[in-house]
Amino acid sequence: MPRNMSFALTTRQYQNKTKSVTRRNGWKFAKVGDMVNGCEKCQGLKRGERITVLGQHRWVCLRWEPLRRMTDDLEYGKREVNLEGFPEMTPQEFVDMYCKHNKVTPDALIHRMEFEYL
Repeated sequence: MPRNMSFALTTRQYQNKTKSVTRRNGWKFAKVGDMVNGCEKCQGLKRGERITVLGQHRWVCLRWEPLRRMTDDLEYGKREVNLEGFPEMTPQEFVDMYCKHNKVTPDALIHRMEFEYL
């Protein structure tokens, strides 16, 4: 049975399939080829709420890299911001948003997870 992964901050991008990369602080157990349920929200559900599955995807490329790679190499950063589903953002804006929501610094080693929709 596939694991659930929250896309609470990027629900629209996931539903529109404009997102094919996500970054996470964990998921050390993930392996290329694993199938995952993309969900609107997985934790912090109120009594009676249920997980809403948005779709499924499969990991195609997994690697660890410093978050700041997106701002150190702006060409790479712009490509990645697009793959994350935020073409209107600069790499710096994306890194700032990620740091704020995940309580990390740009030097943090982050799991870059590329996927294909099923």
